[in-house]
Amino acid sequence: MTKKLCVDVSPTFRRHRDILAGVVTGLLAASLLTMPASASGKGNTGLESAGGVASVSAPNSPVGKQLAWLLGISAILPLSGKEEAAHFDASFIAAEPVSPLNAAFASLGSTGSKVTLLSLPTVTPTALKATIRIGAITFDAQLAVDTKGLISELYFSLAKPIPIPKVTSWTQVDKDLAKMAPSSSFLAAKLNTNGTCTPVHAVSANNPRPLGSMFKLFVLGALANAVRSHTISWNQKLTLTASIKVGGSGVLQNDPVGTSLSVEQAAIKMISVSDNTAADMLLALVGRDAVEAQVRAWSTHSSLDQPFLSVAEFFVLKWHDYPSLANHYLSLSPTQRLAYLSSTVDKIADSSITSSNFPHDINTIEWFAAPDDICHAFAGLTSLESESGLGPINTILSTNNGGIELKSATWPRVWFKGGSEPGVLTLGYLARDSSGKTCVVILMLANPKRNIPSSATLMALGVVRGALNLLRAGTK
Repeated sequence: MTKKLCVDVSPTFRRHRDILAGVVTGLLAASLLTMPASASGKGNTGLESAGGVASVSAPNSPVGKQLAWLLGISAILPLSGKEEAAHFDASFIAAEPVSPLNAAFASLGSTGSKVTLLSLPTVTPTALKATIRIGAITFDAQLAVDTKGLISELYFSLAKPIPIPKVTSWTQVDKDLAKMAPSSSFLAAKLNTNGTCTPVHAVSANNPRPLGSMFKLFVLGALANAVRSHTISWNQKLTLTASIKVGGSGVLQNDPVGTSLSVEQAAIKMISVSDNTAADMLLALVGRDAVEAQVRAWSTHSSLDQPFLSVAEFFVLKWHDYPSLANHYLSLSPTQRLAYLSSTVDKIADSSITSSNFPHDINTIEWFAAPDDICHAFAGLTSLESESGLGPINTILSTNNGGIELKSATWPRVWFKGGSEPGVLTLGYLARDSSGKTCVVILMLANPKRNIPSSATLMALGVVRGALNLLRAGTK
């Protein structure tokens, strides 16, 4: 096992670092734009001690003392680098720096979650296995310490699957949307053979919302068009550099400089694990102008994405010296903003970024589109995928199905891309059933004042899955 904190919340292992919507988003973890967590400041998210008597007590041993500390960790979240060094060994810290570590801890449960140590199936002086309930969710945890009593391994997995709520009517869809966030947009549509979307049920479907990582669909579209025009090939090699690495979701940021991968491999990572580094590599490859042209082709709200931000630029504006840079950026015209990105924002090192776990300018500094636009994007990608040489689009979009739990015999094709940041959650699915009917469901939630709770994330999955089944049944 690598010396990292891992949170495995699905039948197939996916390391989860999402600080945005609680552990339920582990079902979607490979799809979300996760932020680097703050190494300073207050405002707890994540675990909180039970406040009552647990079923069992942590043992009085080196590993037991670390377990006891972990059970009450929310009192000091986010951890500082000093606090991390007091509890984790050097090799763990090298693999899991404090920002993603905070993100992983916060993903385990929402603020105020009761934490109960239920059992200790295996205990030695330096390692143990524990069953822990955080809120309503039960985890199996493995913990080990080194010779100094510092944590060297830490692993969480769900003890049992989290059921997705059942939604069986459009009336219920509307009621659930109203509960999830103060601002929501929704579209359930049929995708016609001529490439147009026919809405069946919609709520503010032409209202633009912040996208989070769903913006990567536009990067994929621009990339596909470049492959189509033979200016880029799927097997073209890319090299990972120090300057292109960016934090948050993904795996490339942890790979050594000089790592080589193909364009197709980068695209798969960008969509399937929402790799931010891969997204910025491909954005740099195709060019900002090409992605902005793709947004204009697919979105009626393209002016909101001028200039089209890289993930690195997004992080700096949101989390470096906030709100000074953000306010200055917002005071500029689109042309001036582009110059400001080049002259100032692009020169700020990723290592200087420290974030909070609360929404920052989600309605002004983001990527934006409406559900209608995203349906158009899915339609465009479907059309491109059918052309010679563009078949990899299907692999790229279907590698991760977003935890929707649709039966493959009924829904043989499922494409997914979602996104999030504090206060933002978006889900987008294209699914083709066994009869050939293609359905698209887009859900967008925004709350500029607080995070989207984990309960809303699970409810959102229920709404999307219910909507797909209603579309397939022809329910109006």
